[in-house]
Amino acid sequence: MKFYLSLLFVSCYFSSIAQNTLKPLVESTKGMVVSTHPVASAVGLEILKKGGNAIDAAVAVNFALAVCHPAAGNIGGGGFLVYRDAKGQNFALDYREKAPLKGHRDMYLDEKGSIIPGKSFVGIFSAGVPGTVAGMVEMHKKFGKLAWRELVAPAIDLAKNGVLLTEKEARGLNRNKEEFKKENPGKTYLIKSDSVAWKAGEMLIQSDLAETLTRISTKKLKGFYSGKTADLLVAEMERQGGLISKKDLRKYRAVWRQPIIQGYKNFQVIGMPPPSSGGIALAQLMQMVEKYPLAQWGPNADSTIQVMVEAERRVYADRAKWLGDPDFVKVPVKELLDPRYVTNRMKSMSFDQATPSKEVAAGDFPGYESPETTHYSIVDEDGNAVSITTTLNNSYGSKVFVGGAGFLLNDEMDDFSAKAGVPNLYGLIGTKANEIQPQKRMLSSMTPTIITENNQLKMVVGTPGGSTIITSVFQVVLNVLEMKMNMQQAVEFPRFHHQWLPEQTRFEPKRFSADQLQRLKSKGYDFGTSPSIGLVEGILILPTGKRQGGADSRGDDTVSAY
Repeated sequence: MKFYLSLLFVSCYFSSIAQNTLKPLVESTKGMVVSTHPVASAVGLEILKKGGNAIDAAVAVNFALAVCHPAAGNIGGGGFLVYRDAKGQNFALDYREKAPLKGHRDMYLDEKGSIIPGKSFVGIFSAGVPGTVAGMVEMHKKFGKLAWRELVAPAIDLAKNGVLLTEKEARGLNRNKEEFKKENPGKTYLIKSDSVAWKAGEMLIQSDLAETLTRISTKKLKGFYSGKTADLLVAEMERQGGLISKKDLRKYRAVWRQPIIQGYKNFQVIGMPPPSSGGIALAQLMQMVEKYPLAQWGPNADSTIQVMVEAERRVYADRAKWLGDPDFVKVPVKELLDPRYVTNRMKSMSFDQATPSKEVAAGDFPGYESPETTHYSIVDEDGNAVSITTTLNNSYGSKVFVGGAGFLLNDEMDDFSAKAGVPNLYGLIGTKANEIQPQKRMLSSMTPTIITENNQLKMVVGTPGGSTIITSVFQVVLNVLEMKMNMQQAVEFPRFHHQWLPEQTRFEPKRFSADQLQRLKSKGYDFGTSPSIGLVEGILILPTGKRQGGADSRGDDTVSAY
């Protein structure tokens, strides 16, 4: 207990002095954990030091994040694992949320067929069946070394005895206080009091969450998907008119899938298959830009920007039409990644003029029917590598707490296509492939990624950010592989984002000069500013075997290493 409390004070201190500054480059020769919260990173590192492997650390980090980073860390959400073991074997685990058995295609439409504003992303009706606990149990069962209880213990300690709030976490809790009150009548979770705001450095204690984590610690799946926790979750559904039932919870299973593996020069890019769109989208993007001399042009050249924007435009058009849950729809993975198809997609690209998005349709294949998240990257001493992206979807998910259990439910139902052709919360368009069906997993942009070079581990990377996840990972990967930035430089470098529709390219401050913007606008590009895009966590393996961490200064992201 003393270790965790002292760790919290130190972490808070470093978080405050590093704010609005670039974070230092961290290198190590053994284990490394990069997550969005200093405490979670430190918890993961302690597991590695005790002899745990990357999977053990991943489980411990996940449960710690559920306590110290409630905006996205979770037991009431879901996620994806991409894993490469020290022998070079690749694995992908899907523990994405599912639509309840009572879910149906038109559940967010009124009698006129129009979308009911907010129903899919705020409140009890927006929650999908959680998958996180099933995912943690499954990956530990297959690959874990240490005892399960040892991995959940740090999170129980943090929930029971308290975690010190960073400035970012305090700000998030205060900003969402009114929604917490609105969606949780009679509950006071994460609310200090009606008139008093949270401040950085204050202790947040979550007693009910500690008891829920204790049940998970002692009973694993049965501690969440049945018994008292399940009773409390279903009681919350009945109290507020939600749809998740005990049968939904009993039926949930995490699923092992074949990872997407795509060559890029001397590298292999290993990503998550559907229902994540990230693996296919990143593989397409890398193929589309491979023939261009990006390294020669440099990261700020007009030509580099144009090639990347035009590739992103075409990939997001394909995402909208073709991608969904492969257990329900036939996803044309082979066709989407066919080099001839990908090459043809870029033939209409011109350096003289932007391609209007209305002229970019998804590809056609015969026989087929048509933003708060968190990521962590881990490499252990033996070279096992974990890339995990997990989410509640929007910040603090549905804003609904399970009474008596103390955890937030996701609002992942918004990631389905509530109505074909109508954008979701993140502006993403969907079609029939991603329509709501009972027990179906919703499409995701999460892009946990591992990269090898000549079959040797090279990089582990990922990010939160809703629709900007794919493009953020894409740019950071190119920053390292083509622009030869170190890992910290790569995650700090200002980013931009294009997603087919809307037409606009969003960019962060300092990304483009005024002259460059004017030149690109003269070619038909439309631009809009964004204060921040993504929160990338990355680990680069140097030729010497040394690990090099990159923790995004846009947040509380922290590298812990030894």
